[in-house]
Amino acid sequence: MFQRPFYLNQLIQFKDSDFIKIITGVRRSGKSVLLMLYREYLLKENISEDHIIYMNFENYDYQTITTEEKFREKLNTLLPNDNKKIYLLFDEIQVVEGWQRVVNGIRVSFDSDIIITGSNAKMLSGELATLLSGRYIEIPIYPLSFSEYLRVKGVDKESRKVDAAYLEYEKFGGFPSVVIAEETIKDTILSGIFDSIVLNDVAFRAGVKDSTVLKAIISFLSDNVGQLVNASKIVNTLKSEGVESTVHTVNRYLDLLENGFLFYRAKQYDIRGREYLRTNGKYFIVDSGLRRNAVGRKDGNYSNRLENIVFIELMRRGYTVDVGRLDSKEIDFIARKLDETLYVQVAYEIPDNTHETDNLLNIKDNYKKMVVTGRYHDVEQIDGIPIVYIADWLLAE
Repeated sequence: MFQRPFYLNQLIQFKDSDFIKIITGVRRSGKSVLLMLYREYLLKENISEDHIIYMNFENYDYQTITTEEKFREKLNTLLPNDNKKIYLLFDEIQVVEGWQRVVNGIRVSFDSDIIITGSNAKMLSGELATLLSGRYIEIPIYPLSFSEYLRVKGVDKESRKVDAAYLEYEKFGGFPSVVIAEETIKDTILSGIFDSIVLNDVAFRAGVKDSTVLKAIISFLSDNVGQLVNASKIVNTLKSEGVESTVHTVNRYLDLLENGFLFYRAKQYDIRGREYLRTNGKYFIVDSGLRRNAVGRKDGNYSNRLENIVFIELMRRGYTVDVGRLDSKEIDFIARKLDETLYVQVAYEIPDNTHETDNLLNIKDNYKKMVVTGRYHDVEQIDGIPIVYIADWLLAE
């Protein structure tokens, strides 16, 4: 198993706390492996194996546990009879109806440390929010970062191979099973991951019987990452391609895609007015390999693909990310985390003019500003604005 200390350390930080730890993220991003890494950590800390309960509800042994009653019955056979702390690791728990009441009951009745994973954001709403309000923390997990990717591939960060590795990372993405596969079967694995996300975590859970419109929306969003879009624009585009839909249906499917962690929406924020705009937003796909798969493996659109990678990395680093608007000008990203604000412009090439840096200089505050480029340029700054090559930025601490 590949070590992922960034996420493991977050679990360790909250070990033995009252908080239920909820690991969320797209299917096949490494949630199950993270649970196993935490289990290994507990065993090394001399936690007795019979006080660590691990249940993966997609495994054969637990596939029949789909109701609250069956969940309780199985747990009653696994829970120890002493008063020692128990560690419960529940993988893909959203398939069990009523799991929230069971987990809350364990939390109240036992000296326990509970970690659960899920591939749908709906599990964080409704009854969970009511029962566990203020008693859980969410740990979002993503496919491998570029830094993790290099470690898996055995490429030193100072090596000349970094640029070539980045091109492969941008092409095939960071799903662990894809990264370790031979290049000849990477696309086949990506197709399988794509289908499992779309069919299992989006269509099936929402009762979508005809996935034609859903897949057309995914293809449109993937081909237009980084572009301002709305439901009406999508409806009109699909209609021109012979796919009939409605604004209501498109909005519903957009919510489903976000809930399945396949796409993330960045809202527009008016910097001068200090408010969110109820207008178009931008959608970004969780992995560049999936984007390529969804658009038929065609090239082009380099700037938007670069923007997608920057957005996901900002999210991975814990920022809340919006699209900025300053009068008629656009700031690609406003990234916020606690008291920190970072303004980011993304440019595949440094243009002959100073358009990108001028937009940033028009923001009259002292927060950090930077331009991330898709190609290396021997330029460190323009008018005081740092210019950073994408591979260097991805590998920065």
